[in-house]
Amino acid sequence: MSDPLEPALLETTVRAALILVSGLCVLCSYRVIYGPTNPDRVVALDAIATNVVAIAVLFAIQTDRGLFITVSLVLAIIGFIATVAVAKFVTEGEVIE
Repeated sequence: MSDPLEPALLETTVRAALILVSGLCVLCSYRVIYGPTNPDRVVALDAIATNVVAIAVLFAIQTDRGLFITVSLVLAIIGFIATVAVAKFVTEGEVIE
């Protein structure tokens, strides 16, 4: 049998997760701005990209719209490519040889 508290529990959990992940984005942005080294900034940007993907998935769960899952997949791919490009730039000094 279905418990009548399940939708309310899911909504509360998703909202709490959205707040938590948004706070993590703020903390990562501090590291991007005041990071002591460039690799620290790259890792923080990658963490922000991952958190934005998590926000998109949580928003898709909250609104029951599958479009945000597609958006999160595209953001994950772009974030991965950007991280690889910046890491190559930091280590070698150029992205395209």
